[in-house]
Amino acid sequence: MANNKPSAKFKAGAVSVALWPTEITVNGRTMTVLKASLDKRYKDNATGEWKSSSSLSRNEVGQAVLCLVRAYAAMMEKSTEDEEVVTSE
Repeated sequence: MANNKPSAKFKAGAVSVALWPTEITVNGRTMTVLKASLDKRYKDNATGEWKSSSSLSRNEVGQAVLCLVRAYAAMMEKSTEDEEVVTSE
């Protein structure tokens, strides 16, 4: 599944976590799972361009944890919804 937009995004300061639907095949069955990506955006002072980094300062670690916890909760909620649909059939 080619998807160029996340299904959800959680942001705190310059840090964000995006959830991306991804199709996988398990035991011959195709299903969609969510994958998380972490990003920190900053403006390069020399060029004025916006860039991404995986390096975090002390304060940004807390922001990343907050975003990841929120993303995890959303992933678990989605997983529970899918399981309820499957078991109710």
